[in-house]
Amino acid sequence: MCAGGDFCPLLFYNFLEVLNIGKQELQINEEIRDKELRVIGDDGTQLGIMSSAQAQKIADDKNLDLVKIAPKAAPPVCKIMDYGKYRFEQAKREKEQRKNQHTVEVKEIKLSLNIDTHDFNTKLKNALKFFAHGDKVKVSIRFRGREMGHAEYGYDTMKKFSDACSEVANIERPAKLEGRQMLMFLAPKPTK
Repeated sequence: MCAGGDFCPLLFYNFLEVLNIGKQELQINEEIRDKELRVIGDDGTQLGIMSSAQAQKIADDKNLDLVKIAPKAAPPVCKIMDYGKYRFEQAKREKEQRKNQHTVEVKEIKLSLNIDTHDFNTKLKNALKFFAHGDKVKVSIRFRGREMGHAEYGYDTMKKFSDACSEVANIERPAKLEGRQMLMFLAPKPTK
C-alpha cells in the first residue's frame, strides 16, 4: 500500500491504463477551431448551427465540455457533455469487451512413430479437451535416427489421429514433413 502523499506506482499504472483504453482522438473545448458548428445539447436536443465561441460559452455555462463527435460532417457536429465521464464509460465498455473476448491458442500434441494404443488414446482425449475449449491443435511427430526412412508410418499415424478427431475438428493444414519433424494443424469445427 502507498502512504498518504507518496508516489504509488500501482495507481499511476491504473491511471495510464484508463488513458490508453479510450484512445479515441476527439477535439474538445479550445481545440475546436471551426467557424460554424452544429451543436447538440447535453440532453440530446439540437441547439442548431452556431459559432464555436457561442457553443463554448453554452458549454462553460453548464460546466460541461464541448466535444467534436463528427468532424467530417458539414458543418462539424459537436456535443455538450461531461468528457471525463464519457471517457470513463468508453474505457469501461472496451475493458468489458476484452474480458468477453476468447483468444484462440495453439496447443501441441506430440506423438511418436511407434506410439502404443493407450498413449494414443490419452493424447486423443487431451486433444478433444482442447477442441472443446475452442483451441487449435498442432500435432507433431519427431523422427529419430533410422525412423527418417519410414516417413509413411508417420503419415499413417497422423491420418489415424485426424480420423479419430474428425467429428469435432477439421484439418487446417495436412501432415507435412519438415526436416526431422512432421506437423499437422487441426482446428475445431464451428459450432452452430
